[in-house]
Amino acid sequence: MNMRILLVLLLVIRVDGLFAADADPLQSVMWDYHHKGLLDGEPYVFDERVKVQAPPFAEDARQVPVHIDARALGEDVVRIEAWADLNPIPRVFTFVPGEQVLPLVAIRIRVEQATPIRAAVLTRDGVWHVGSAKVDAAGGGCTAPSVVRAQPGWEDRLGQVIGGRFPRGEGSRLRLQVSHPMDNGLVGGIPEFFLNQAELRDAEGTVLASLELYPAVSENPSLSLELKGRQDTRLWLRDNNGNEFEAAL
Repeated sequence: MNMRILLVLLLVIRVDGLFAADADPLQSVMWDYHHKGLLDGEPYVFDERVKVQAPPFAEDARQVPVHIDARALGEDVVRIEAWADLNPIPRVFTFVPGEQVLPLVAIRIRVEQATPIRAAVLTRDGVWHVGSAKVDAAGGGCTAPSVVRAQPGWEDRLGQVIGGRFPRGEGSRLRLQVSHPMDNGLVGGIPEFFLNQAELRDAEGTVLASLELYPAVSENPSLSLELKGRQDTRLWLRDNNGNEFEAAL
């Protein structure tokens, strides 16, 4: 076998759900750009064990549910980065799960047009494991006027958290929604105003998991996380104007 044939085989080989590092399954024109900009050009593999679930078509491009599940990677998960390739503001969140929180996040985002949705999971060996999904959309979700700001009294509800905790085997799932316009600065005359930090803490104030949020997250953002136990928790939030909010879950 000559060297050229061997190289071709190496490029297309797939073993245990891992794809060759240069074979984007969605063939996005933005993959190389985001690999360099968001993942610092670090080693990666496309990995079927990282599940990204989203509707095939976004009926409401301002509220697109995305479910990211990296539990198949076990205890090796260090960080999760999520983004939408073709959004004007692509980044969605950075999630750092602690020992008591599973690497699983459900959230709602905006999409401006049909786009791949990515979740890159960094493991302890320094490799990013990338999962992908494609969402079709009529468009305009990032530049549409705010629905929240059109509702009377939205300022009085700012930062209110509605949610609860639900048993799941030996652990529990947290599901919540936060009242906030999540302005992304793309609508004329309205500057950026969005939740950019979140921490899940235990009763003593120890951080169990942290989230850095970006303006691609939808208005009145919803969020789901899973804990290994059923300990008391509190959610702390801060927006880019310095407002802080906290709620017991």
